[in-house]
Amino acid sequence: MTNYDALIVGAGYAGAVAARRLAEDGNKKVLVLERRDHVGGNAYDCLDASGILIHQYGPHIFHTNDRRVFDYLSRFTKWRRYQHRVIANLPRDNPQVVPPRKTTDGRFFFPVPFNLDSLKNAFGQKEGERLGQKLLDAYPAQSQVTILELRQNPDPEITAIADYVYEHVFVHYTMKQWGQTPEEIDPATTARVPVRLSRDDRYFQDAYQGMPLEGYTPMFERMLDHPNITVELNTDALKRLELADGELRLDGEAFGGPVVYTGQADELFGFRFGPLPYRTLDFGFETLPQDYFQTHGTVNYTVDGDFTRITEFKHLTGQVKPGATTIMREYSRAYTGKDGEIPYYAVINPDNNALYAKYKALADRYPSLRFLGRLAEYKYYNMDAIVAKALALTDTLL
Repeated sequence: MTNYDALIVGAGYAGAVAARRLAEDGNKKVLVLERRDHVGGNAYDCLDASGILIHQYGPHIFHTNDRRVFDYLSRFTKWRRYQHRVIANLPRDNPQVVPPRKTTDGRFFFPVPFNLDSLKNAFGQKEGERLGQKLLDAYPAQSQVTILELRQNPDPEITAIADYVYEHVFVHYTMKQWGQTPEEIDPATTARVPVRLSRDDRYFQDAYQGMPLEGYTPMFERMLDHPNITVELNTDALKRLELADGELRLDGEAFGGPVVYTGQADELFGFRFGPLPYRTLDFGFETLPQDYFQTHGTVNYTVDGDFTRITEFKHLTGQVKPGATTIMREYSRAYTGKDGEIPYYAVINPDNNALYAKYKALADRYPSLRFLGRLAEYKYYNMDAIVAKALALTDTLL
């Protein structure tokens, strides 16, 4: 294995971008080891049994303000123009809700993030317009306002809007997502929840938004298609990579090239200090004999239900397939480390950060070992952010 100049562990965004840059711009022979049977990491998409293009590990919508990131990925894919819109679906029998717009099953909805149209949906056309104008008058120079700002306003009606958004958009959804009580939710996070002072119902407002025209997986396959890159799937790198006394060994031989590791930091070191906490997700896929199930790609169930949201993939991908659609319900719970579970979200708090720091200190004993990505860095990254991190890291390696 000494004929390789660089080792990449993981073939998701972090690993694929790093591999391509080292192979192409650095003319290095790169070995990519991937535990799964596919490339693309959690962005992997594929056709299900009914021929519907689905995102196997939950919906991924690309958006960025980083032109370098957009241009780099555009080398490997054309784009479908798509701007994500999300609605909240709430029960009409909630005693705190005044439902002027009901669905046929007795529920009502409004755009998320909460905006001026959300006010009308929640409080009725006339009252919503009055409250919306009050917000515009109170914050004339802002495009959005946070719950904290609203709660600091002396007008009790404006304060009441903050309380409504907290109750119907944020707190119950966050409890389901993170398994926390209201008392455990970080007040700083609550304070940042926005209310948009416009009718803009786009979930993201980045300059570049879209979906890979043929899907994410073909984009990754093109990225990794280079004569200097060897990809080995169904391969557990930790069975081949050894760390001992400041030296890295691959298949029993000393390896002097850079090693970009994108897996779990705690797993790399045998959970020496104990496991890092994560949240995992369970997905319930269902194919239905109809053109569409819902009006939007993602519908959040912010108040009730044991799932957080329903995704309908045809809205995201633009796939035309009459008479069939696949939806996915998403359930969040604590990660236990059992076989088949996937760690999706780091549980960030001071204690967990301190635990991670112990693992990072071990990694720092190996100068050629570089941690990159959500799992290795124990952080949350959007897709564009991790591409930017991979480009920056390879800038230094090159």
